[in-house]
Amino acid sequence: MVENQEKNIESKVAIVTGGSRGIGASIVKKLAQNGYIVVLNYNKSEKEAKEIENKFDNIYSYEADISNYDEVKGLIDFTINKFGKIDLLVNNAGIDLVKTINDTKIEEFDKVLKTNLYSAFYTSKEVSKYMINNKSGKIINISSIWGIIGASCEMAYSVSKAGLDAMTKSLAKELGPSNIQVNSIAPGIIDTDMNKFLTKEEKEQIISEIPLEHIGNVEDVADCVLFLANAEYITGQVIQVNGGWNI
Repeated sequence: MVENQEKNIESKVAIVTGGSRGIGASIVKKLAQNGYIVVLNYNKSEKEAKEIENKFDNIYSYEADISNYDEVKGLIDFTINKFGKIDLLVNNAGIDLVKTINDTKIEEFDKVLKTNLYSAFYTSKEVSKYMINNKSGKIINISSIWGIIGASCEMAYSVSKAGLDAMTKSLAKELGPSNIQVNSIAPGIIDTDMNKFLTKEEKEQIISEIPLEHIGNVEDVADCVLFLANAEYITGQVIQVNGGWNI
């Protein structure tokens, strides 16, 4: 691990929220392998975060509950103080809630929205001021197919992801004049712990509806992040990574 990092670094600097497991971990590794210095944000998965950090000399883990605005400010301040800039923000952190609307408690709904949607507002608010000043930057939000078509018994999650896509389009218009690109990636079903609750029969039913006839993997999403991180004339888009599930 490199202890001291020059602020006038040439490498691009990225923050990935929820970067210790699943899709987030794959994004962190993909960016690090392609020359980015990556600040890996985690909340509770310290063991997993440190394991990833220890395998690279350009990954720095930082604990923060990004549903808390003050902790988000700490994450951004850490990155700016250490590296002097932020070139890429990937809002990946998220939680699910599988319940009917009548079983969903008010505090559960609030928690999903604060973790999935408010957090992206907090991070984008803090990061954008530096990107605007530099007239350069990219924000990539990890949304979901459920934000596009909705999911039965996952109303809170669907609402949070639909809001994330709306935020993407709005910020793309607002920040475009400052040469900042903002896009969403909306995965379909991806082989992660979040989908472990699905039975074998449920997975087979879903696969039968996917033209490519298989579930996606975390690398599929990470590859799309890298593509958007390198793209210069794409903004305000919601790119679906779902094997054609909803066409």
